[in-house]
Amino acid sequence: MKLVNIIEQGKEQAAILDNDSILLIEDINTKYLTNWSTTIWDLIQYKELRHLETWYAHNKFGMNSSFPVLHLQGRKTAPIISNPSKLLGIGFNYAASEEKLKDYNRAIDPVSFLKPATAIIGPDDSIRIPKQSYKTTAEAELAVVIGETCKDIEPDEAINVIAGYTSAIDVTAADIHAANHRYLMRAKSFDTFCSIGSEFITKESISNVKSLQVRTLLNGDMQHENTVSNMIYDIAYCVSFFSKVMTLHPGDIILTGTPGPAVIEDGDCIECHIEGMLPLKNKVKDMKKVPQQI
Repeated sequence: MKLVNIIEQGKEQAAILDNDSILLIEDINTKYLTNWSTTIWDLIQYKELRHLETWYAHNKFGMNSSFPVLHLQGRKTAPIISNPSKLLGIGFNYAASEEKLKDYNRAIDPVSFLKPATAIIGPDDSIRIPKQSYKTTAEAELAVVIGETCKDIEPDEAINVIAGYTSAIDVTAADIHAANHRYLMRAKSFDTFCSIGSEFITKESISNVKSLQVRTLLNGDMQHENTVSNMIYDIAYCVSFFSKVMTLHPGDIILTGTPGPAVIEDGDCIECHIEGMLPLKNKVKDMKKVPQQI
């Protein structure tokens, strides 16, 4: 099942996405006298996703033309989750090819980082290059959304705590990080430095997540692409790794790494393309070029 977070009547609402058509959960509740939560956050928190998915599978073909089906095109969307308890990331996580995977020592812990919720923006929002940075990069990533509270789990248990997936664009003040690697948190944490997609795909709806292609595009041109199967630390390892550091809660988001970054400048458009997901696009605004208000 695919869900999308849209702005309808001035508030965020979850809708089931079927091609370009959307079915508001609120409208489903009205017509079928159901009581599903009407935000993606609440659907995850109250563990309703699997039940809703089963219900929809049995009822979607019975929805007749009188049901208020809307179209996604032209509607304002929002990140699926804008205030998770944790926004976590793994760095340098793709091998150039399957053959190169054997060259990496997985006994060494991955590069990891935290980003604040204030970094989160959604589709079509502007990434703002801060005045402190003169070389900023952005990169497409597959993001994992946690669905169950967990601590100290092993990789083979990870699938049980994953709710689903979305797209993301991670942004870094690369020059600040290059000046001193201890500055990683600062380089990753500026406002607008993490775009989260509006589309949420349940784990049951992706038959083979390792086959997904992740692509970074800049102004419509492909910059980097790779397959999830070429992750050095796979998704299950990443979830397990973070759970052994801190308790993970429903709605927490893990950025799983990128095929590669692109340097972004004022006026650019950076995109994340993942197979089966809506493209995630953000324009870039360099705050050094914004006129000072007197």
